[in-house]
Amino acid sequence: MEDRTVVVTGLGVVSALGTGWRQMWEAVIAGKSGISEITQIPTEGQAVRFAAAVGDDFNPEEFISKKELRRYDRNNVFGIAAAKMAVADAELNLSAEDCSRIGCLVSTGIGGISSFERQCGVLAEKGPSKVSPFFIPSVIPNMTAGLVSIELGIHGFNYCVSSACATGSHSLSVAADMIKAGRADVAIAGGTEAPITPICLAGFASMRALSTNNEDYVHASRPFDAKRDGFVIGEGAGAVVLETLEHALARKARIYAVLAGSGYSADAYHMTAPDPNGKGVQLAINMALQDAKVPYDSVDYINAHGTSTPMGDVAETNAVKKVFGEHAYKLAISSSKSMIGHSLGAAGAVESIITILALNYNIAPPTINYEYPDPECDLDYVPNVARQQKIEVALNNSFGFGGHNSVLVFKKYRGEGALTETEAH
Repeated sequence: MEDRTVVVTGLGVVSALGTGWRQMWEAVIAGKSGISEITQIPTEGQAVRFAAAVGDDFNPEEFISKKELRRYDRNNVFGIAAAKMAVADAELNLSAEDCSRIGCLVSTGIGGISSFERQCGVLAEKGPSKVSPFFIPSVIPNMTAGLVSIELGIHGFNYCVSSACATGSHSLSVAADMIKAGRADVAIAGGTEAPITPICLAGFASMRALSTNNEDYVHASRPFDAKRDGFVIGEGAGAVVLETLEHALARKARIYAVLAGSGYSADAYHMTAPDPNGKGVQLAINMALQDAKVPYDSVDYINAHGTSTPMGDVAETNAVKKVFGEHAYKLAISSSKSMIGHSLGAAGAVESIITILALNYNIAPPTINYEYPDPECDLDYVPNVARQQKIEVALNNSFGFGGHNSVLVFKKYRGEGALTETEAH
């Protein structure tokens, strides 16, 4: 079947820097930190007492009825809200669409972990008969995609992928592949995660993945900086509306970008540690650029995975240098996780939205908290202050435990329906 151009027409986000893409983007380009002390769970005895939590500006009742909110896990709530925002932003009139041709791939890396923890406590304290009948629906990873389809009445392909911290990015790439294969004309794709729970916090701290800078948590997430000591756990969701260019033009949609290509690979190296040479990442980047049919020296910006872990940031830097050669030193590279933390299965989707906005605004977002250069990380990480520059082609990198790698290539869209500066602001 003839390949079909896939474009992005709607953006929805719930993040530590705000609800809705405009609020988040303004905070991102201002270099604000969304990291704060944890208040939603007890932290007594925990090694880490801070996170990038969704703020009070998020009102779930704007998206979901009170009755349903009692049944849904926080993970579901974020995903449904992001999906509804993306559809509204796309001005997609579902009543006028053939909903059998609209798919949904809103995924999660962990699933309903808060419901899992809560109901395990109920089982231990009160016995099996008191476990909620909504326990299983609340924890299974596919349920957010299912609930989005129920809430919106869409009948196309509906499932999830789960590849740890590559989940959100994989969701976008798989949904785009489904559209290209002719299985849908439109798809809602993204990732959601709500991992700020006692067991998640303890588990990630136990494996020494998290920063323990409790005394100066605002500066704890410092990707590529020599004093980085781990990532900051975050939560939230990101969702986009993808559709064929033909479908978007027919309904006179606003078009943010072209999702031009994607690359998948495996490190095949270790359960949690990256390949120090970034071999799997190199493969994914090469594959993505070949899929997008863009030359290496046309890439202007990379939204890095950049978790702020000692090994991960070096491995990603090594991979970029080996793929791009001298051009690596001409690239603007930044890590949004310096501001919004690491939202695991949601990260690739939220950061793809930031990448898409960078294309539209011609602004490279900053990597904040960059103070001490690391000789092993010697590229241009857009330190601390956003930069106005021409961006025509941008990459989003996402890598997950298990060695899962996903790279997306976004290209600026020029043509009927392109986002104007007035609309952007």
